[in-house]
Order: sequence, then structure tokens, then C-alpha cells
Amino acid sequence: MIQIDPRLMALFQPRSVAVVGATEDRNRVGGRPLHYLRTFGFEGKVYPINPKRDTVQGFRAYASLEDLPEAPDVAVIAVGGDHVQGVLRQCAARGVRSAVVMSSGFGETGPEGVKRQSELVTEARALGVRLVGPNAQGVANFRSGAVLNFSTMFMEVPPQDGPVAVISQSGAASVMPYALLRERGIGVRYVVASGNDADVSVSELALAAAADPEVRVLLLYIESLADPAVLAQAAALARARGAAVVALKSGRSAHGAKAAASHTGAMVNDDALVDAFFAAHGIWRADDVHGLVNAVELYLACGLRSARRLVVMSHSGAVGVVCADTAERLGVALAELEPGTVQALARIMPGFATAQNPVDLTASLLSDGSMFGRTLDALAGDPQADMFLIGVPVAGEGYDVPGMAADTARFLRRTGKPVVVSAPQPAVRAAFHAAGVPVFGHETDALAALHQVTRHAALVQAASLREADASPASAVPAAGRDTRRTRTLSEAESLALLQSAGVPVVPHRLCHSAREAVQAWQELGPDVVVKACSAAIPHKSEHGLVFLDRRSEEEVRGAYEECVARVRTLGQPLEGVLVAQCVRGQREFALGVKQDPLFGTAVMVSDGGKYVEVLKDFVVLLHPFSEQDVLDRLATLRIAPILAGVRGEPPVDLQVVAKAAVALGRFAAARSGQIASIDLNPLIAGAAGAGGWAVDAIIEQEESRHE
Repeated sequence: MIQIDPRLMALFQPRSVAVVGATEDRNRVGGRPLHYLRTFGFEGKVYPINPKRDTVQGFRAYASLEDLPEAPDVAVIAVGGDHVQGVLRQCAARGVRSAVVMSSGFGETGPEGVKRQSELVTEARALGVRLVGPNAQGVANFRSGAVLNFSTMFMEVPPQDGPVAVISQSGAASVMPYALLRERGIGVRYVVASGNDADVSVSELALAAAADPEVRVLLLYIESLADPAVLAQAAALARARGAAVVALKSGRSAHGAKAAASHTGAMVNDDALVDAFFAAHGIWRADDVHGLVNAVELYLACGLRSARRLVVMSHSGAVGVVCADTAERLGVALAELEPGTVQALARIMPGFATAQNPVDLTASLLSDGSMFGRTLDALAGDPQADMFLIGVPVAGEGYDVPGMAADTARFLRRTGKPVVVSAPQPAVRAAFHAAGVPVFGHETDALAALHQVTRHAALVQAASLREADASPASAVPAAGRDTRRTRTLSEAESLALLQSAGVPVVPHRLCHSAREAVQAWQELGPDVVVKACSAAIPHKSEHGLVFLDRRSEEEVRGAYEECVARVRTLGQPLEGVLVAQCVRGQREFALGVKQDPLFGTAVMVSDGGKYVEVLKDFVVLLHPFSEQDVLDRLATLRIAPILAGVRGEPPVDLQVVAKAAVALGRFAAARSGQIASIDLNPLIAGAAGAGGWAVDAIIEQEESRHE
């Protein structure tokens, strides 16, 4: 059962509000919340705090918080930064348990500000007061009119209640999506800009918003993610009732990460881990603000519905071609219509029209408007048709646009399948929008929305399955591990541990004499690999300590003696010499494990070889995950077509890779205080069904930890 701090809920649903630093001027930070509370119909009690005035903007004013007739649910603090701590103490003394700190001059300003912010939060927690901010633009609830926010946007773009919540660490990034949604006629219930996230985090605010049963889409802008466990709860709460969570996490690039840190004084997360975390919890990651809002209409129209195959319908052949090209670029497959569907279309359409997918109604639609609805009816039952894009490139006088919109709306309601319309003409878009059909200005946005919503649905389904199977031990850990002392295990020790974990390991022997090495060759041959085994020399090939394809007693003995001599020259200890069976496969993979203090056990899988870090063609998964999760993620790699088999080559045995990845994740997660990292490179995989072997590995073992 997910518990939400009632002090957070008070921020969204206050019955009474005090504004400390209230002013008559609505264009100042201390004046605008009062203006909004009156303008947008807040029915609760409003208490301006201003010792110099009897009234402020028509509300009775009070000299201090202690003069109030009751303890307000929330205090808005809009005073100079030097006075915030004093006001905080007054809040606690009067029984205020939630506050929005709009004042700046804290963690966003540098080391001194960080210190001041830390002192503020420490005292707030000791006093039992939860803070949004500092440097917060504030909280807005457009259902109740509780707009504790100073953005000018709500004066320029009139609000309307709706099923969308926007939760952001940035003020600008909260109102940009708000404005774009309102431009499309979509109502927004909550707009929250949390500022520095010093106490109440963007994750906690997302959790509170997700608890609203009428919020169907939750949009997040995140600069730093310090408490992923709470965001995981928010995502689970949203999933449980079919709401979608879309997040824009900034700081993907080195410059972006640096800018985000300077903006909020925030910790920068490893971006690959953020991707893995979002995928694991069914959160769609947007690339920019446009991507954050682009698919909202489709979420609201059809919900999260998984679909794979697309039907394109238009009265322009060019639109069909463009859509087919864009769909291929996005990885959206066109449906192969059933013969019965094709025959039905042929009976409806003129002989020169295209009764295939993309479906081209041609200009005949102008003379026979009924063809539009009849074509939709014919397509409705095709089992291959999962989702639809209707292109309306031009529709002027003579076209029954209202009828087309009504036909599409009926089709959407009857089938429940994702349907979008692209139309460059505003009047045409208005007709479809009025009918409740998601409509876009051009095909790229329309297809991007289809791609997002349908793939997002698959992410959510997978996350729900993992949640059902997960044990309590698989929860995201809390932050705290700052420094670690680790010991690197030798290759022999590392391989032994991996074998115990269920990872297939190349047959090998650890030898301590040339005679033992020769005996190992006799058992493992006809050809073997000979390499030095020393924890102090993890990268052996760089020092000439790996000898391939040794096929005779003389070659094996010579390689053994060379290993001993070279390690002695390097002045490092030698645990022995490994003699391993020379195995060959079809593809090499690299697998790695990282224990992250925020996200838990992360497993990386990539194409093998020495260019892993340069090519960056890899996927990261967070424990727990399944073999199917691994296979699904491997299909997103650039090398995926090669892995599937090309130019007469059989497919690679990806099942052995998936099994090894799951085994590594399970093994490392069960020893999160003992295993710091694992580097398995390469895992050699054969053709499909042939299996594979881990042939080299380095494990870092954690010896001590400081919290």
C-alpha cells in the first residue's frame, strides 16, 4: 500500500492559505498568488501577511502568522532569502506543516547558497514542515483555484481544468507544456514548479498528483533524480489505473548535464541508468518539450493500448508514400491487409484507387463522401490493422469534413484502436478536434504520437508483469553509499563465481607449473588459450600475457614460461596461469554489472570487442528483469539486423546472452554489499541453439562501505 504524506496532499488541496510577503502589486512575487487565488475562484480562506496594511488586494491582512485565527494548511513564503528561516520558525510555531518557498538565493547560487539551503532543510525537517523549493515558482490547482504560483503564463493563457498534470523542477519547463496543451484545447489540472527540490522532491509531487483518479496523463520535467524509489511508486500508482507518465529528463549531453547542475545545484545521474529506470517502470522518456506534449491527445482518446501494425488511409498517394517512409524510420510496421479486406475495399473504391495499405481513396472522395466511412468500416475488422493514420492533405469546398470527422470519431469509439489524423488546414483540424479525434498538423507528429503511445503501452505492460513477479528485495535502494573500498579478483576467481551464478563459462584450468599446463592442454585441446592470472593485471593483452591457439606441448610450455617471466618483470604477483579451451562462436558480447546507490543493480549488454566504449551500442537493464526483457532491448541495438542473420549467416544465439544477463543481475543483486562491479568481456555466442561461453571476466569485490 502506497502511503502519501498528507502534508503533500495539502499542497494540492489546501483549504486555507497564508501568503507571507503579500503585496498589493499583482506583478510582484508576493502579489501574484493573491491575484490568482481571487481570479481563479479559490473558495478557501486566504490570509495575506503584511504588517503595514489592513487589507491586501481586497483580503483582510494580518501582521504575522501568529495573529491568524487558524493554522493555515499552506504558507506561501515570498520574502527575501535572509528572512526565510525566520518565517519557517513562525510557520512551525503556528502549526503550518506545508510551505511553498518562492524566495531565491539558495542552492542555485553556489556553495554559500547550498550551505544556507542545507541549514533551511535541516531545520524544516526538525520542525516537521515540508517545503516546496526554495526558488520554486509554486503549485497550481485549476480545479479548486488554489493557484500558489507566480508565473505570468496564467495571465496570458487562460487555464481550464483537465485530466493532465505537469510537475517540473523548472518554472519555464512547467508552463511551456501548459501553454502548448492549452493551445490544443486540452485542460490541465496541476502545474507545479518545485525549484531546487531541497525537501519535497519532484518525485514526491508526482506521487501526490498520480493519486488523483482524474489525472490520466502525468508530464514530468526532471533535472536531477535523487529519489527514484518514490518516482517508481508514482509510476506504479499511475499504472494501476491506466494513467500515462511521460518524463523529460534533461542533461543527456555533457553540456546539458553541466547546465542542469548549475541551474538547480543538482546531482547529475548516469543517463543510461535513467533510461533503464524509466523503461523498467513504464515511464516514457521524451526528447524535448514538444515530445512531452505531442501525444497527450492520443493518450486521452484511447489510453495506453499496445499496437504494432499501421494502416495509412488518405485521398493522396503522396501522403501514403510519405507516411510509409516515416513509419519505417520510426520502426512502425505497415499492416498486410487480409485478402477479404482487400476485396471489400475494391468493392468500395473506384478501379484506379489503391485497395492496399497505404489506402488511397483518390480525389473520388470529393464526389462520394460516403466512401470515407465505408472504407473505415471495411478496415475495422482486419486482424492485422492495429492502429490508423488518416491523412487529410486538403479538404475545401465540396468535402464533407464534418461527416469525415464524425465517421472517424465513431470508428474510434467502436474499435478502441489508436487513430490519428493529420491535416495542415486549421479549419479541418478544428472539425476533427471538435469530434474528439486526435489531430495533428503534419504526418511526422501524428506518427510519432502513434509510435509513442503504442510502444509506451508495451513498456507499461512489461513493468506491470515485473511488479507482479518482483520480491520485496528487488526494490530500488536508497541513496547513501559514498565511498567504497574494492578488491579486484583474479580471472580464475571471477570465472568461478560466474559459474556458480549460472553463467556458462569456458572450460579452463588454473595451472601452477608447466607440467600442469601441458596436462590441461591434453584434457582441453586440441588448441587452447594460455594467459597469466593476476588480479593486479586485469587487462592482460596489453602486456602480452595472452597466447592464442596453442596446439602443441612445446607451444603450451613456452607460453606458460613466458607468462611467468613477463609477470615477474612487471613486479606483480602471479596466482597461476590459465589454460582454457579455445572456443569459437558467431559473435562476441560484453556484459557488465554496476551497483548504483540510487538505481540498484544495473546490467549492461553490448556488442563485444575493444570498441564498446566508443561505439556506445549497448543497452542497460535494472534488476529485476526477464530474458524476454533482454531480447526486446537487444532488438533496439544498431547491430540487431546482423544478430538476426545476414548474407547466409544463421541468427546468433541471443538466448544464451539473455540467460547470462539475467543470471548476472540476480547474482549481483543478491550480493549488493559484496559485489561492486562485474566486467564480462567477451561472452562468445554461437549460432541459434549452440549456446555460448564467458571466456574472460573481472569482478570487483566490495570490502567495506561508508554510509
